[in-house]
Amino acid sequence: MDRKETLFNKEGNPLSNVKKIIGVMSGKGGVGKSTISALLANELNKRGQRVGILDADITGPSIPRFFDVEGMKVSGDESGAHPVKTQDGIEIMSMNFLMDFEEQPVIWRGPLIGGAVKQFWTDIIWGDLDYMIIDMPPGTGDVALTAMQSIPIDGIVMVSVPQDLVSMIVAKAINMARKMDIKVLGVVENMSYIICPKCKEKINIFESGSMEKYLKELDTELLGELPMSKDIAGISKERCKIGDSDIVKTIGNIANKIIELVK
Repeated sequence: MDRKETLFNKEGNPLSNVKKIIGVMSGKGGVGKSTISALLANELNKRGQRVGILDADITGPSIPRFFDVEGMKVSGDESGAHPVKTQDGIEIMSMNFLMDFEEQPVIWRGPLIGGAVKQFWTDIIWGDLDYMIIDMPPGTGDVALTAMQSIPIDGIVMVSVPQDLVSMIVAKAINMARKMDIKVLGVVENMSYIICPKCKEKINIFESGSMEKYLKELDTELLGELPMSKDIAGISKERCKIGDSDIVKTIGNIANKIIELVK
C-alpha cells in the first residue's frame, strides 16, 4: 500500500496542489534546522520554483524572521486562509502569524500543537507549489509523529553538528523517519568547520573522520557541510541572502542532491 494512502488521512486542502514535500528535521534544537529550511527554500525559489514553508515548530517558530515577515498576519477570503507571501514570492505559514505579538508563548499541550501542524496542511490554501519545505519540530515526540502521519512527506533532510551527543540524537530521528516509512534523503552537517580569517585555512573544530563512520552506520549520505560563519548566523537580517560564494555553492549542491533524490 502506498504510504500516502494509509489509515491516516494525508489529504491537504482541495485548493492546494503541492508536488513535492521535504521535511527538515534534527532530533534536537539548536543545530540550525530552521536556518537550513530557509536557505533551501530560498535556493529553490531563486531557481524559479514555486516554494512554500510550513513552520511546524509551533512553540519555537523562527521562519518569519528569516524572511523579514515577522508581525504579518494570515490573510483570508471566501475560499479560506492563505499563507503569508515574502517579497520573493515564498509562501509561509507559521504560528507567529496567528499571535498578537511575536514574543507571545504558545502554552499548549501536545495534542493541540499537533493539531495546529495538521491544520497548517489541511486548512491553509497553499495554491500551486513545486516544493513545500517543512521546518519540523525538534525531537521525536508527539508533534513530529503527527506531522509524519498527517502530511505526505516525500523525504526528510537531517541536520546535525559534529558532536557525538548530537549525532546520537539525530540517529534517533533518522530511525524514526524510517519506521514511519519516510525516505531519509541524507544529512547536512551544520557548523562543521570554521575558516581562519587570516590564512583562510579550513579548521575542523571536532575530531575529523567521525562523520564518515556515523553515515556508514546509519546507511545514509552526506548532502553537504556548512561552516560556522557570521554570514549564515546573520541571514535573518539579510532575507536569506548570503554573499560568501563557497557557502552559496554548497547550498546549491545540497539543493541539487535533494531535487534528484525526490524525483
